[in-house]
Amino acid sequence: MAPPVTERGLKSVVWQKIKATVFDDCKKEGEWKIMLLDEFTTKLLASCCKMTDLLAEGITVVENIYRNREPVRQMKALYFISPTSKSVECFLRDFASKSENKYKAAYIYFTDFCPDSLFNKIKTSCSKSIRRCKEINISFIPLESQVYTLDVPDAFYYCYSPDPSNANGKDAIMEAMAEQIVTVCATLDENPGVRYKSKPLDNASKLAQLVEKKLENYYKIDEKSLIKGKTHSQLIIIDRGFDPVSTVLHELTFQAMAYDLLPIENDTYKYKTDGKEKEAVLEEDDDLWVRIRHRHIAVVLEEIPKLMKEISSTKKATEGKTSLSALAQLMKKMPHFRKQITKQVVHLNLAEDCMNKFKPNIEKLCKSEQDLALGTDAEGQKVKDSMRVLLPVLLNKNHDNYDKIRAILLYIFSINGTTEENLDRLIQNVKIENESDMIRNWSYLGVPIVPPSQQGKPLRKDRSTEETFQLSRWTPFIKDILEDAIDNRLDSKEWPYCSQCPAVWNGSGAVSARQKPRANYLEDRKNGSKLIVFVIGGITYSEMRCAYEVSQAHKSCEVIIGSTHILTPRKLLDDIKMLNKPKDKVSLIKDE
Repeated sequence: MAPPVTERGLKSVVWQKIKATVFDDCKKEGEWKIMLLDEFTTKLLASCCKMTDLLAEGITVVENIYRNREPVRQMKALYFISPTSKSVECFLRDFASKSENKYKAAYIYFTDFCPDSLFNKIKTSCSKSIRRCKEINISFIPLESQVYTLDVPDAFYYCYSPDPSNANGKDAIMEAMAEQIVTVCATLDENPGVRYKSKPLDNASKLAQLVEKKLENYYKIDEKSLIKGKTHSQLIIIDRGFDPVSTVLHELTFQAMAYDLLPIENDTYKYKTDGKEKEAVLEEDDDLWVRIRHRHIAVVLEEIPKLMKEISSTKKATEGKTSLSALAQLMKKMPHFRKQITKQVVHLNLAEDCMNKFKPNIEKLCKSEQDLALGTDAEGQKVKDSMRVLLPVLLNKNHDNYDKIRAILLYIFSINGTTEENLDRLIQNVKIENESDMIRNWSYLGVPIVPPSQQGKPLRKDRSTEETFQLSRWTPFIKDILEDAIDNRLDSKEWPYCSQCPAVWNGSGAVSARQKPRANYLEDRKNGSKLIVFVIGGITYSEMRCAYEVSQAHKSCEVIIGSTHILTPRKLLDDIKMLNKPKDKVSLIKDE
């Protein structure tokens, strides 16, 4: 059985599986190999191991399969690639003929199912050079200890574009995503009950049916040749339109705020210290980052200086107030101490950069956003007129168009859609005619924009007793869903199963709000069931945070959350704007 994810993290589970199915499978004492990776497997390995781990597995060099390379005929090559025609063609070029082979022999490991057409090509072209050819069923990126991504941002366009000529592309993306999701379940050694959000669109329903079918096939023919029954876990599939508010709201927890306000690319944060340009990767190997990433910025700003003072007072190396310049001096004097302090310097810079963006404009904006999102003000009084909350934001010349569009969207979400006349007036007043599709195209996600929806907004959990900061009163919808799923309170009409539901979650094991939990139900939970979530079209950093918070509060159930990709508000608005435009070239994950 796979280890509990919260103990070792999804990254660790994935690395252990790669180690067992790839490296242990082809390892020979004292033999070194060259490793060839494609774009996807480069990201996959980078997410779960370091070069030192690969060296320990007998890998001497890692090469990009797409690039021209010099032959190294005395060495064997390990190919860890996606089963796409592009990657297979590159492999075949390396073994074009016996006299031109680049390597002594090849060990091929595909991330998941290799289509017969590609497999037969390999078989007929160069079977004599191949020592192994296997599928290992890991076709996702473990981004964090409880977060995965399929790394297919283009799926957003295909799943939500209204253009009927994209139908084939959408079907191919759906099939590929279903296969990838099955590899998530397989890596966790789970055969979950699959359920989905039934309205307003049918993407979640279609994808859930595909996943269920593929899970059934996978567990009929798994490695042990045993049929694996349903485990005590659930897989919930949701369309992105289920919570538009959390995608555009300014979040003030550290990670979400930094990725929204600062130009962080590939988790790399660039900053200046001592007048020098520096870079830092925000990753889970940094314990301090893991400790503070989900905390509110106000707490982070208190915490980092405290940690710095702890360090400096223990070593009695600085006196008086700790500042960045004093720390720079301390680092020069004490090289062995440098690494420990560097992390704090990075995060203090990061927090200060966030605050420099926040203080002039975003702070005022956040109050309006929270009032619009919740429909109540900080004192709990109902907002009588949402337009009066919105107007000061639109009239403020310091806010850029993106921030104004985000506020207009929150206003429209708060009143559940508006009239064409009202929307036109807003667009003209703010002079965003060219960006108006960032607002209108939300309707393709099933979100009411024009005209106002006759259906009531979904009810929210009452969290008025929970302690929050005034500018962070909103709780993402996903938190309600996760808590209700674990407490078995999701409405089965709204969240139908497309398979026989595992006993621990169905009526026989269910606990209504009026019943006391039965002992055997709780026992089942203690055995560590998992709640796996997949959102079609991206998840936000605030939703990722909710997965950790709910897991922490319900220790017997681990939440693993994933999506096609990770969203930031600006990137999402750019993608929404493109939905009604023709897409010329979009790479599908899997070739036909």
